[in-house]
Amino acid sequence: MRIALALAVMASAFAVPARAGELRVATYNVELSRKGPGLLLRDMTRGDAKAEAVAQVVAGVAPDVIALQGVDWDHGQVTIRALRDLIGAAGQEFPYILALRPNSGMMSGLDLDGDGRLRGPGDAQGYGRFAGDGGMAILSRYPLGPARDLSGARWAGYDWAMLPMDKGALFPSEAAMEVQRLSSVGHWIVPIKMAGEAVDLLVFHASPPVFDGPEDRNGKRNHDEIMLWRHVLDAEPALAEGRFVILGDFNLDPVDGEGLKQAVRGMLEDRRLRDPTPRSAGAVAAQDAGHRGDPALDTVDWPAVTDGGPGNLRVSYILPSKALEVGKAGVFWPAPGASGHELAMRASRHRLVWADVRW
Repeated sequence: MRIALALAVMASAFAVPARAGELRVATYNVELSRKGPGLLLRDMTRGDAKAEAVAQVVAGVAPDVIALQGVDWDHGQVTIRALRDLIGAAGQEFPYILALRPNSGMMSGLDLDGDGRLRGPGDAQGYGRFAGDGGMAILSRYPLGPARDLSGARWAGYDWAMLPMDKGALFPSEAAMEVQRLSSVGHWIVPIKMAGEAVDLLVFHASPPVFDGPEDRNGKRNHDEIMLWRHVLDAEPALAEGRFVILGDFNLDPVDGEGLKQAVRGMLEDRRLRDPTPRSAGAVAAQDAGHRGDPALDTVDWPAVTDGGPGNLRVSYILPSKALEVGKAGVFWPAPGASGHELAMRASRHRLVWADVRW
């Protein structure tokens, strides 16, 4: 009864039927990946409480299109379809799905992380224990056009790349960097089509800028994964001047936490983009001691620095182009005691971020 009431309150607060020239866009790292292939599907068929909470959060916010991170991929898209059906049962239908094979778990055959061993999760093109571990997906109420998948591009193939170095040599080796892809999960350009119009979705999930050594391999990769979008816009004026939205898990806060901050700061300051600055009361209530950025903008509830964690950070973003107007925007993180707070906490450490755009 309490869940049904919470969903009803959420639906009345969030659900806005899309009109011609209006779109509710969302991004959400659902953290549903498991330790092996097929396990997420197995758990959902058994009634996984976390997956059901994710479904209720998504249905309550009712986006027209949502980019998901942290959901395991399989060739037949059986897992993402099962999650889509859970969301549908909670009240939001998504007839259209896109889930390309991610780089996570795609074995390279080389020692990519420099630990002296082969076939570990760090030796995949993106960290992963199996093919498809922690992939991405797009769920949409409207048709999705053919995707442009940039995920196969080599990191060293970009002349602007900030490559990891150790004692004057490429880390972990020249051979490794000859095959290492930039995208840790994926970079996709996907048009969503409605009423004869299209908006391009530029979707990705960047590597966390930690878990490395003095060569700062992951920090530099995170930087370049974010910077790729600015270089794409530089190279494609028609795209840059049109209707598009960059969205996903950047894994980088502009002020707090680890990482090369200039990458995300450059995005937020780019004159071709708008920052809707989505906020939540829950993030304010959960702010950490010593937090320097605006806590209302945080999108993830990680352990505090005093407890050995990175603290709460803003890592998920929706950045529409200047060709789009921005209406309401927010982060689904209700304050303690408010309707939906326990649901958000149950679903994922990350929070769903949403924004309404129109043209």
